[in-house]
Amino acid sequence: MKELIVFSFNETEELGKKMGQSFLNGGTIEKARVIALEGELGAGKTTFLKGFAKGLGIKKIIQSPTFIIMNRFPIKRGGYKSFYHFDCYRIENEKEMECLDFENVLNNKENLVCIEWASKIKKILPKDRIDIIFSVEGENERKIKIKNYDR
Repeated sequence: MKELIVFSFNETEELGKKMGQSFLNGGTIEKARVIALEGELGAGKTTFLKGFAKGLGIKKIIQSPTFIIMNRFPIKRGGYKSFYHFDCYRIENEKEMECLDFENVLNNKENLVCIEWASKIKKILPKDRIDIIFSVEGENERKIKIKNYDR
C-alpha cells in the first residue's frame, strides 16, 4: 500500500493526473479496471478524478455525478475506450446499480471505472480493484492511501 500526503487541491489533482496517465497503455485484465474511492465529503475524491481524467486526455469538466449517479467519457488515446465515473453517495443498495447496466460496464475490458463512495456497493465490486482512501488531516492536508496499484 502506498500512502501519500498532499497539501492542496493542485497536488491532489496532479496526483490524479499522473495516475490517469499511467493507464493510457490499457488494461491487462479481462474485465474493466475498477478504482474504488472512499473518504468523507471534501476529502478530495472528485478533485483527484478531475486530474485523473486530464491524465487520460479528457477535456470535459469532471463533476461529481451525485444526482445522475454516472457519467461516461470517451478516451481518445490508449488502450481503454471509455472512462466511467460513478458517484454512489445517493445509492441505498447494490440493486439500484442494475438500471445503470453496471454489470456490463464492469465486464468490458475496454472500460476504466472510478467509483466514489464505493463502499455503498461493496458486495458487487470486483475483488481485483484499486482502492483509494482519502482522509482529511488538516485544513489543506489530505492523506491518500492507495491499495493494489502496481504501476
